Amino acid sequence: MNRYSLFLVAAMLLVGSNVGIGKSIVAFIPVPLFALLRFVIALAVLGPLLRVAKMRRVQRGEWLNLFLQALFGTFGFTLLMLGGVHRTSAVAAGVITSTIPAVIAIFSWLFLRERPDGRTLASIALAIAGIAVINVSHAGMGEGASGAGAGTSLAGNLMVLGAVCCESLYVILSRRLTQTLPALDICAYTHLFGLLLMLPVGLPGALSFDYASVPAGVWWLTLWYGLSASVFSFCLWMMGIRHVPGSIAGVFTAVLPVAAAVYGMVFLGERPTPAHGVALACVVAGIALASLKTKRVPPVAS
Repeated sequence: MNRYSLFLVAAMLLVGSNVGIGKSIVAFIPVPLFALLRFVIALAVLGPLLRVAKMRRVQRGEWLNLFLQALFGTFGFTLLMLGGVHRTSAVAAGVITSTIPAVIAIFSWLFLRERPDGRTLASIALAIAGIAVINVSHAGMGEGASGAGAGTSLAGNLMVLGAVCCESLYVILSRRLTQTLPALDICAYTHLFGLLLMLPVGLPGALSFDYASVPAGVWWLTLWYGLSASVFSFCLWMMGIRHVPGSIAGVFTAVLPVAAAVYGMVFLGERPTPAHGVALACVVAGIALASLKTKRVPPVAS
């Protein structure tokens, strides 16, 4: 495994662990406030990229695309993901989030008219099967005494699935912009829009929240989440994907549910069920299947 592959692994480790970290944080900080803090932290780092002279060169159509990316990929994704992990386990959220490649393939088919081949269709079917196994297992729990908790988990799973759809739309929208704007500039502009969108949602709670009630360790986790979700994982992925064929890079997303599950078991005391194992096997098999190609795709020239 070369260093560029290691960059992709590191990026997915950060994304996967953030699923569990977010669950730890929203136990103390309301979701709207935490979502707002995430953008404040991100802009504190990405702010120097927001230079007026450079922003004037961005075309009107590009600004519209950037706004839509922020609406789905930062604003919508953040609220749905944090709200979802607050209601379901980190293990389940990690498995559902790892279906992003399959959802991207579906959206490419629907919106970009990119017809999938048989292998891609099979990987999509496996991803859907994985999601179905998790949700059916939680719905079945509703017949017992844990029905309320099962209903909450089902709602959380659906919110995480909504976050997956938002992130997939972000990827679809970003395909055009990456040809004309630097990746870090796209990141900075979308987080600026995300902050503006999140202000009406998070600011009312921010003014009345008892900040002293939050342990110091949770504040450190909040800082880490903001940096890793918006800066570190993004940069690592871009550094790796530039030199690794896309057909190969897809398989590294299988690291995501593993990282989420490990965090949930080690730090949150979660225990995966057989349903989680079956679902994870389906999703990972689908990712591996979609990543296998008969011809190697040459890496992007640096």
